Amino acid sequence: MHLEPRPGIAWPSPHLRELAEAVRVLLGLDDDTAVKIRQFGRGEVGCPPWDTVVEVLPMDGGRRRWTLHRPADEITEHDLAAAFRSAPAEQGRRHR
Repeated sequence: MHLEPRPGIAWPSPHLRELAEAVRVLLGLDDDTAVKIRQFGRGEVGCPPWDTVVEVLPMDGGRRRWTLHRPADEITEHDLAAAFRSAPAEQGRRHR
């Protein structure tokens, strides 16, 4: 079955899909692990205007999350690899 988006709801951009696939490859994730990439605007003075959050949500419930302080359209696979190497993931439990 082919699903269409609801009116007014956009599908993820091709770049976000590429980033999600890069996350899968870099971290060696299986198909049952969800990858979520979200971009947030920040209006605080002295802070980057955009943060991009990468979340990895395995079926076992252990969540990992990284925050990159730039817009998603400026993030490359190299940036993701560097973030995964240099910053430990924020750990958490998946909310049910």
